[in-house]
Amino acid sequence: MRIFLTGATGFIGAALVPELIKAGHHVIGMTRSDAGAQALSKAGAEVHHGSLEEPDTLRSGAAKADGVIHTAFDHDFSRFMENCEKDKRAIAALGAALKGSDRPLVITSGTGMGSGSHGELASEDVFNASHPNPRIASELAGHELLEQGVNVSVVRLPQVHDPLKQGLITPLVAVAREKGVSAYVGDGLNRWPAGHVSDAARLYRLALEKAAPGARYHAVGEEGISSRAIAESLGRGLKLPVVSISAEEAAAHFGWLGMFVGLDMPASSALTQTRLNWHPTGPTLIADLDQARFV
Repeated sequence: MRIFLTGATGFIGAALVPELIKAGHHVIGMTRSDAGAQALSKAGAEVHHGSLEEPDTLRSGAAKADGVIHTAFDHDFSRFMENCEKDKRAIAALGAALKGSDRPLVITSGTGMGSGSHGELASEDVFNASHPNPRIASELAGHELLEQGVNVSVVRLPQVHDPLKQGLITPLVAVAREKGVSAYVGDGLNRWPAGHVSDAARLYRLALEKAAPGARYHAVGEEGISSRAIAESLGRGLKLPVVSISAEEAAAHFGWLGMFVGLDMPASSALTQTRLNWHPTGPTLIADLDQARFV
Protein backbone atom coordinates (compact mmCIF):
# COMPACT_ATOMS: atom_id res chain seq x y z
CA MET A 1 0.00 0.00 0.00
CA ARG A 2 0.98 3.62 -0.53
CA ILE A 3 0.75 5.11 2.97
CA PHE A 4 0.61 8.84 3.62
CA LEU A 5 2.17 9.47 7.02
CA THR A 6 1.91 12.78 8.84
CA GLY A 7 4.43 13.43 11.59
CA ALA A 8 6.83 11.23 9.62
CA THR A 9 9.95 12.79 11.14
CA GLY A 10 8.58 12.94 14.70
CA PHE A 11 9.28 10.57 17.57
CA ILE A 12 6.73 7.94 16.60
CA GLY A 13 6.79 8.68 12.87
CA ALA A 14 10.53 8.07 12.67
CA ALA A 15 9.97 4.60 14.13
CA LEU A 16 6.92 3.98 11.95
CA VAL A 17 8.62 4.69 8.61
CA PRO A 18 10.95 1.65 8.77
CA GLU A 19 8.18 -0.46 10.32
CA LEU A 20 5.94 0.21 7.30
CA ILE A 21 8.69 -0.17 4.71
CA LYS A 22 9.83 -3.46 6.21
CA ALA A 23 6.24 -4.73 5.88
CA GLY A 24 6.29 -3.91 2.16
CA HIS A 25 4.44 -0.59 2.17
CA HIS A 26 5.48 2.55 0.27
CA VAL A 27 5.65 5.51 2.65
CA ILE A 28 4.82 9.06 1.64
CA GLY A 29 6.14 11.06 4.58
CA MET A 30 5.04 14.61 5.31
CA THR A 31 7.59 17.16 6.45
CA ARG A 32 7.86 20.92 6.52
CA SER A 33 11.68 21.18 6.48
CA ASP A 34 14.57 20.40 4.15
CA ALA A 35 16.27 18.49 6.96
CA GLY A 36 13.15 16.39 7.39
CA ALA A 37 13.02 15.72 3.65
CA GLN A 38 16.62 14.52 3.70
CA ALA A 39 15.93 12.20 6.64
CA LEU A 40 12.87 10.72 4.92
CA SER A 41 14.72 10.17 1.65
CA LYS A 42 17.55 8.48 3.50
CA ALA A 43 15.03 6.19 5.23
CA GLY A 44 13.56 5.17 1.88
CA ALA A 45 10.35 7.22 1.99
CA GLU A 46 8.81 9.51 -0.60
CA VAL A 47 8.78 13.15 0.54
CA HIS A 48 5.62 15.24 0.74
CA HIS A 49 6.01 18.86 1.84
CA GLY A 50 3.22 20.08 4.10
CA SER A 51 2.11 21.05 7.59
CA LEU A 52 -0.86 20.96 9.96
CA GLU A 53 -1.40 24.66 9.29
CA GLU A 54 -1.93 24.03 5.55
CA PRO A 55 -5.02 21.82 5.07
CA ASP A 56 -4.53 21.66 1.29
CA THR A 57 -1.20 19.88 1.80
CA LEU A 58 -2.92 17.31 4.00
CA ARG A 59 -5.67 16.70 1.46
CA SER A 60 -3.22 16.38 -1.44
CA GLY A 61 -1.06 13.91 0.48
CA ALA A 62 -4.04 11.75 1.41
CA ALA A 63 -5.43 11.90 -2.12
CA LYS A 64 -2.42 10.06 -3.59
CA ALA A 65 -2.36 7.30 -0.96
CA ASP A 66 -4.08 3.96 -0.37
CA GLY A 67 -4.19 4.69 3.36
CA VAL A 68 -3.30 7.41 5.87
CA ILE A 69 -1.72 7.37 9.31
CA HIS A 70 -1.92 10.67 11.19
CA THR A 71 0.66 11.00 13.96
CA ALA A 72 1.47 14.71 13.65
CA PHE A 73 0.52 16.90 16.60
CA ASP A 74 1.70 20.28 17.86
CA HIS A 75 3.22 19.43 21.24
CA ASP A 76 3.28 22.98 22.62
CA PHE A 77 1.19 22.03 25.65
CA SER A 78 1.02 25.64 26.84
CA ARG A 79 -1.48 25.97 23.93
CA PHE A 80 -3.01 22.53 24.36
CA MET A 81 -6.66 23.41 23.70
CA GLU A 82 -5.78 25.40 20.60
CA ASN A 83 -3.60 22.59 19.27
CA CYS A 84 -6.35 20.02 19.86
CA GLU A 85 -8.67 22.13 17.73
CA LYS A 86 -5.96 22.34 15.07
CA ASP A 87 -5.73 18.55 15.09
CA LYS A 88 -9.50 18.35 14.64
CA ARG A 89 -9.23 20.50 11.50
CA ALA A 90 -6.32 18.40 10.21
CA ILE A 91 -8.31 15.18 10.61
CA ALA A 92 -11.25 16.72 8.76
CA ALA A 93 -8.94 17.70 5.89
CA LEU A 94 -7.45 14.20 5.66
CA GLY A 95 -10.89 12.63 5.75
CA ALA A 96 -12.18 14.89 2.99
CA ALA A 97 -9.73 13.26 0.58
CA LEU A 98 -10.84 9.75 1.55
CA LYS A 99 -14.63 10.09 1.33
CA GLY A 100 -16.31 7.68 -1.04
CA SER A 101 -13.59 5.06 -0.69
CA ASP A 102 -12.58 2.25 1.67
CA ARG A 103 -9.09 3.69 2.15
CA PRO A 104 -8.25 3.58 5.87
CA LEU A 105 -7.40 6.56 8.05
CA VAL A 106 -5.71 5.89 11.39
CA ILE A 107 -5.74 8.89 13.72
CA THR A 108 -4.15 9.50 17.11
CA SER A 109 -5.60 10.22 20.54
CA GLY A 110 -4.70 9.55 24.16
CA THR A 111 -5.57 6.59 26.38
CA GLY A 112 -7.20 9.00 28.81
CA MET A 113 -10.09 9.30 26.35
CA GLY A 114 -11.05 5.75 27.34
CA SER A 115 -11.26 6.44 31.06
CA GLY A 116 -14.37 5.45 32.98
CA SER A 117 -14.92 5.85 36.70
CA HIS A 118 -12.06 6.96 38.93
CA GLY A 119 -9.44 4.26 39.32
CA GLU A 120 -10.74 2.01 36.55
CA LEU A 121 -8.48 1.07 33.67
CA ALA A 122 -9.20 3.09 30.53
CA SER A 123 -10.73 0.79 27.92
CA GLU A 124 -10.82 0.74 24.14
CA ASP A 125 -14.60 0.32 24.20
CA VAL A 126 -15.16 3.60 26.06
CA PHE A 127 -15.99 6.65 23.92
CA ASN A 128 -17.18 9.69 25.83
CA ALA A 129 -18.05 12.55 23.49
CA SER A 130 -18.29 14.88 26.53
CA HIS A 131 -14.86 14.02 27.92
CA PRO A 132 -13.37 17.14 29.57
CA ASN A 133 -9.89 16.61 28.11
CA PRO A 134 -9.52 18.85 25.01
CA ARG A 135 -7.89 15.93 23.14
CA ILE A 136 -11.36 14.49 22.68
CA ALA A 137 -11.55 16.89 19.72
CA SER A 138 -9.47 14.44 17.68
CA GLU A 139 -11.85 11.56 18.34
CA LEU A 140 -14.89 13.74 17.71
CA ALA A 141 -13.43 14.65 14.30
CA GLY A 142 -12.85 10.97 13.58
CA HIS A 143 -16.37 10.04 14.71
CA GLU A 144 -17.86 12.66 12.42
CA LEU A 145 -15.92 11.23 9.47
CA LEU A 146 -16.98 7.71 10.43
CA GLU A 147 -20.63 8.80 10.20
CA GLN A 148 -19.84 10.15 6.72
CA GLY A 149 -18.57 6.74 5.60
CA VAL A 150 -14.82 7.24 6.03
CA ASN A 151 -12.92 4.18 7.30
CA VAL A 152 -11.48 5.72 10.49
CA SER A 153 -9.81 3.98 13.41
CA VAL A 154 -7.97 5.40 16.42
CA VAL A 155 -4.67 4.59 18.13
CA ARG A 156 -4.66 5.96 21.68
CA LEU A 157 -1.24 6.66 23.12
CA PRO A 158 0.03 6.43 26.71
CA GLN A 159 3.45 7.86 27.66
CA VAL A 160 5.46 6.58 24.69
CA HIS A 161 9.12 6.12 25.47
CA ASP A 162 12.64 5.01 24.70
CA PRO A 163 15.84 6.10 26.50
CA LEU A 164 15.78 9.46 24.65
CA LYS A 165 12.14 10.59 24.98
CA GLN A 166 9.33 9.66 27.36
CA GLY A 167 6.18 11.62 26.51
CA LEU A 168 5.22 14.12 29.22
CA ILE A 169 8.06 12.84 31.38
CA THR A 170 10.60 14.53 29.12
CA PRO A 171 9.43 18.04 30.11
CA LEU A 172 9.31 16.83 33.73
CA VAL A 173 13.08 16.45 33.48
CA ALA A 174 13.39 20.14 32.59
CA VAL A 175 11.20 21.10 35.56
CA ALA A 176 13.27 18.96 37.93
CA ARG A 177 16.48 20.57 36.71
CA GLU A 178 15.00 24.07 37.10
CA LYS A 179 13.57 23.44 40.58
CA GLY A 180 16.45 21.31 41.90
CA VAL A 181 14.11 18.52 43.03
CA SER A 182 12.24 15.65 41.41
CA ALA A 183 8.69 16.04 42.65
CA TYR A 184 5.43 14.13 42.70
CA VAL A 185 1.99 15.18 43.98
CA GLY A 186 0.62 13.96 47.30
CA ASP A 187 1.35 10.30 47.99
CA GLY A 188 2.49 9.78 44.40
CA LEU A 189 0.25 6.77 43.89
CA ASN A 190 -1.50 8.16 40.81
CA ARG A 191 -0.54 6.17 37.72
CA TRP A 192 0.40 6.83 34.12
CA PRO A 193 0.28 4.11 31.44
CA ALA A 194 3.27 3.63 29.16
CA GLY A 195 4.32 1.95 25.95
CA HIS A 196 7.61 1.56 24.10
CA VAL A 197 7.92 3.45 20.81
CA SER A 198 8.68 0.25 18.86
CA ASP A 199 5.46 -1.33 20.12
CA ALA A 200 3.49 1.80 19.23
CA ALA A 201 4.88 1.80 15.69
CA ARG A 202 3.93 -1.84 15.21
CA LEU A 203 0.42 -1.12 16.50
CA TYR A 204 -0.14 1.70 13.99
CA ARG A 205 0.86 -0.64 11.16
CA LEU A 206 -1.47 -3.39 12.35
CA ALA A 207 -4.34 -0.93 12.80
CA LEU A 208 -3.87 0.30 9.23
CA GLU A 209 -3.71 -3.21 7.82
CA LYS A 210 -6.77 -4.32 9.80
CA ALA A 211 -8.71 -1.26 8.56
CA ALA A 212 -11.64 -1.83 10.92
CA PRO A 213 -13.98 1.21 10.81
CA GLY A 214 -14.57 2.72 14.23
CA ALA A 215 -11.98 0.60 16.03
CA ARG A 216 -10.02 2.03 18.95
CA TYR A 217 -6.67 0.62 20.07
CA HIS A 218 -4.43 1.26 23.08
CA ALA A 219 -0.65 1.27 22.63
CA VAL A 220 -0.20 0.25 26.27
CA GLY A 221 2.63 -1.96 27.44
CA GLU A 222 2.27 -1.10 31.15
CA GLU A 223 -1.11 -0.28 32.61
CA GLY A 224 0.14 2.19 35.20
CA ILE A 225 3.41 3.35 36.73
CA SER A 226 3.11 5.51 39.84
CA SER A 227 4.20 9.12 39.67
CA ARG A 228 6.37 8.46 42.70
CA ALA A 229 8.25 5.67 40.89
CA ILE A 230 8.77 8.01 37.93
CA ALA A 231 10.00 10.82 40.20
CA GLU A 232 12.35 8.44 41.97
CA SER A 233 13.84 7.28 38.68
CA LEU A 234 14.35 10.89 37.59
CA GLY A 235 15.91 11.64 40.96
CA ARG A 236 18.41 8.81 40.45
CA GLY A 237 19.28 9.92 36.95
CA LEU A 238 19.54 13.62 37.73
CA LYS A 239 21.06 13.08 41.19
CA LEU A 240 18.37 15.23 42.78
CA PRO A 241 16.32 14.82 45.96
CA VAL A 242 12.81 13.39 45.53
CA VAL A 243 10.02 15.30 47.26
CA SER A 244 6.25 15.33 47.60
CA ILE A 245 4.32 18.55 47.00
CA SER A 246 0.66 19.28 47.62
CA ALA A 247 -1.96 19.48 44.89
CA GLU A 248 -2.28 23.20 45.64
CA GLU A 249 1.41 23.68 44.85
CA ALA A 250 1.36 21.72 41.59
CA ALA A 251 0.52 24.57 39.21
CA ALA A 252 3.24 26.84 40.58
CA HIS A 253 5.84 24.06 40.64
CA PHE A 254 5.12 22.32 37.34
CA GLY A 255 3.69 25.13 35.19
CA TRP A 256 1.49 23.81 32.37
CA LEU A 257 2.37 20.26 33.44
CA GLY A 258 0.40 20.92 36.62
CA MET A 259 -2.81 19.94 34.82
CA PHE A 260 -1.44 16.43 34.24
CA VAL A 261 0.95 15.43 37.02
CA GLY A 262 -1.64 14.48 39.64
CA LEU A 263 -3.99 12.59 37.33
CA ASP A 264 -4.59 8.88 37.83
CA MET A 265 -4.79 7.53 34.27
CA PRO A 266 -4.22 3.73 34.19
CA ALA A 267 -5.15 2.07 30.91
CA SER A 268 -5.59 -1.42 29.52
CA SER A 269 -4.63 -2.84 26.12
CA ALA A 270 -6.32 -6.21 26.65
CA LEU A 271 -8.83 -5.72 23.84
CA THR A 272 -6.16 -4.38 21.50
CA GLN A 273 -3.97 -7.39 22.10
CA THR A 274 -6.84 -9.75 21.38
CA ARG A 275 -8.20 -7.95 18.34
CA LEU A 276 -4.87 -7.36 16.57
CA ASN A 277 -2.73 -10.16 18.01
CA TRP A 278 -0.45 -7.35 19.15
CA HIS A 279 1.69 -7.99 22.18
CA PRO A 280 4.11 -5.38 23.57
CA THR A 281 7.71 -6.54 23.87
CA GLY A 282 9.68 -3.34 24.40
CA PRO A 283 11.52 -2.28 27.58
CA THR A 284 9.56 -0.82 30.50
CA LEU A 285 9.33 2.89 31.18
CA ILE A 286 11.50 2.76 34.29
CA ALA A 287 14.10 0.65 32.46
CA ASP A 288 14.30 3.30 29.73
CA LEU A 289 14.44 6.13 32.28
CA ASP A 290 17.23 4.35 34.14
CA GLN A 291 19.12 4.07 30.83
CA ALA A 292 18.54 7.70 29.90
CA ARG A 293 21.46 10.10 30.05
CA PHE A 294 20.34 13.28 31.79
CA VAL A 295 23.70 15.01 31.49
